[in-house]
Amino acid sequence: MGTNPPLLWTYTKKVDTRITKKDNKSRQERKGEEVSKPYQKYDEDFKKSIVILYQNGRSQRELSREYGVSLSAINHWIKTYAEVKIDGDTILTAKQVKELQKRNAMLEEENLILKKAIAIFTPASKRD
Repeated sequence: MGTNPPLLWTYTKKVDTRITKKDNKSRQERKGEEVSKPYQKYDEDFKKSIVILYQNGRSQRELSREYGVSLSAINHWIKTYAEVKIDGDTILTAKQVKELQKRNAMLEEENLILKKAIAIFTPASKRD
């Protein structure tokens, strides 16, 4: 058996290949992608007005381009603020419908638990 040569360790310097925003922007534009913008917080009235515009026939993509809002944000706002008309005068937002569905599911679960409790604690009749 021969002797193993000593291990040589080499350290390499990491080269930072950071792309400037200007370079990144032009590269994304060449790909046909929209340039991402820094996070911006919108007030509730603005969100509701975008949803109303959508409900009046404007497309999400069109609203996104015109107002500079991401498609995912517009989609989320539509799910949250879209209005559903029931019983002529009653109007609920999608958010309220979702809350009512949660409440309904909780009440159904409570009913099931109470039915099981009644079955357990009610003595069997003599006829059974």
